Amino acid sequence: MIKKRRKLNKDFERKIYSSKKNVELVLAKIYDIDDEDIQKEYMSAFNKVVYFYDELKEDYELQGFTDNSEELLTNYKNAFNLFESEFEI
Repeated sequence: MIKKRRKLNKDFERKIYSSKKNVELVLAKIYDIDDEDIQKEYMSAFNKVVYFYDELKEDYELQGFTDNSEELLTNYKNAFNLFESEFEI
């Protein structure tokens, strides 16, 4: 059976890279919080964003750019925006 090639999308790859940098920046800020209870609260809330980012990245790496890609990006962005609106960081 012939393996189908992944469809790549440079613009989408830039969005994933930008998302990765945003996740890394927020995680660094969370790790800088001195109060352990507050840090745990922020980390717990941010885990959903990390989950959606991981799902987005993994899907692209395995499947390439598909009909589902934009939906996964939207899920990540919505989770990130919700986190930003609820937590000051």
